[in-house]
Amino acid sequence: MENRKRTVILGAGESGTGSAILAKQQDFDVFVSDSGRINPKYKEMLDEHQVLYEGNGHTERMILNADEIIKSPGIPESAPIMKSIRKRGIHVISEIEFAGRYTGAKKICVTGSNGKTTTTSLIHHMLRKAGLNIGIAGNVGKSFALQVAQDEYDYYVLELSSFQLDGMYDFKADIAILLNITADHMDRYDYNMQNYVDSKFRITQNLTEEDYFVFCSDDEITIKELEKIVSRAVQLPYAYDKKEDDVAWVDDAQKMHIEFEDVDFSMSVHELALKGRHNTYNSMAAGIAGNVLKIRNDVIREALMDFQGIEHRLERLNKVHGINFINDSKATNVNSTWYALESIKGEIIWIAGGVDKGNNYSELNELVNQKVKALICLGKDNERLKEAFSDKVETIVESSTMAEAVKSAYYLASKEDTVLLSPACASFDLFDSYEDRGRKFKAAVREL
Repeated sequence: MENRKRTVILGAGESGTGSAILAKQQDFDVFVSDSGRINPKYKEMLDEHQVLYEGNGHTERMILNADEIIKSPGIPESAPIMKSIRKRGIHVISEIEFAGRYTGAKKICVTGSNGKTTTTSLIHHMLRKAGLNIGIAGNVGKSFALQVAQDEYDYYVLELSSFQLDGMYDFKADIAILLNITADHMDRYDYNMQNYVDSKFRITQNLTEEDYFVFCSDDEITIKELEKIVSRAVQLPYAYDKKEDDVAWVDDAQKMHIEFEDVDFSMSVHELALKGRHNTYNSMAAGIAGNVLKIRNDVIREALMDFQGIEHRLERLNKVHGINFINDSKATNVNSTWYALESIKGEIIWIAGGVDKGNNYSELNELVNQKVKALICLGKDNERLKEAFSDKVETIVESSTMAEAVKSAYYLASKEDTVLLSPACASFDLFDSYEDRGRKFKAAVREL
């Protein structure tokens, strides 16, 4: 037993449980510790693989003797157990770093402040349509580690958050995609934007001249940071209006082009399944990745035309008495909400609020002035939200449950208005997750 590597996993959710099963498969001495209640589904999986675990607290003597620790992305460095681990000098990695050691599959990795899930899901849809043996993981789908343990995929498309990237060192993408960088999770990065930028750029680490780096050249923060670093990868920038080096762009006739190496692809923006300027960027990034992988033009075109979108991201629900309802629960930062407000025509009753991550709401001012006729604050503490918009929105209502918020919005709305759930905040004050928040919104709308 003493010769086996001791691996401790913090967090017994999707990521932690998958890591535990892979570590057990690799014959490590595995222990899982969670500060809260463990979901019965994950307990059953851990029991089935004979993994030792604890819930509702961390036993330090069982953790601080680890050779390596795999930390779930939701656990902040400020947690007492993390301070003890750092003091002891134990190496801490993410599930992605760990699982990457045990697969030879090609990895298409997507990060950015906004559009990650949509772009990751779109690429997965495209590559499945092309007949490739592909898994989807990271912030979406089943745990990457669990898939490495149980499936034999030739490709993975991985959605990577900054928290996952923070725990990655030797992991290497084959195609790294950076969509954009806007302020997010400032509470986790000491309210220092550069710390967050550094985290996002970890997606480029270890890239070789055989790998590809896809990025948006319209994103000023990305371009400014690129001037500081040297990347050996093939650079494939894209933009709305073509600049000198861009390999994808939209022309005056609203045609999207992708041209590099021997690639010559084009289609009308109006044919894209995903509407709005921000989604055109996502479609360009996905189209570039498809072309890097030599997917046929007709397959790429078809995938970009018939993709269904993702739940909780600008998800249109059925009208109720002529009132539109849109579930954008996945908008957990200000920039995501900007896209949602910008994309809607007509007047909006906006449901927002939750755990404020150090938001700067001022970038929403112009759109709120133009479009929002009522704001429904949904959170335990709505003071910053009310303070930001008290002089811009005539009607502001506070609510403490989703049913209450939806009813208030419904009564304030007129025919052809849109009730938009786009919180700009994390969900953990009142809900288990943004998915839970979105599902409760949809249920409340059905009850009207």
